[in-house]
Amino acid sequence: MQNREEAVGKIIAVCTAPEKGMIKHDVGEGLLIEGIGIKGDAHAGFMHRQVSLISIEDIRTMMEKLPDLVPGSFAENLTTEGFDLSQLKIGDRLKVGETVLEVSQIGKECHTKCEVFKKTGDCIMPQKGIFTKVIKGGRVKTGDIIRFDD
Repeated sequence: MQNREEAVGKIIAVCTAPEKGMIKHDVGEGLLIEGIGIKGDAHAGFMHRQVSLISIEDIRTMMEKLPDLVPGSFAENLTTEGFDLSQLKIGDRLKVGETVLEVSQIGKECHTKCEVFKKTGDCIMPQKGIFTKVIKGGRVKTGDIIRFDD
């Protein structure tokens, strides 16, 4: 586990979809709007789950069962690398590019099983997905650094 000062990673994908229930696609860059989410994403404005994150390390684990997975396959907005998302707690704030995100939920109950679950019998989003609110908006893009915002 990284300590807070050394916990640094990067964004490897910024993903959106125009409709809920669709796999998101890496668009490389997005505009995060305070209190809303990513401009043009179907989940923007969805209560406290405005921007979702999942790590590529967790996606790679699932790729052992389903090799075709890519960033966005779990409908996450931001795919991270090198930052241990499992250390996050509700209320933690993250600096991502120009933006500040606040962790609002960890995991979620899936009422309808996604395509990944149907194919593999498993999905990482219910346990590993991180949901955030946009506290400070701005641009976020592939390659941006992610770290704690103290």
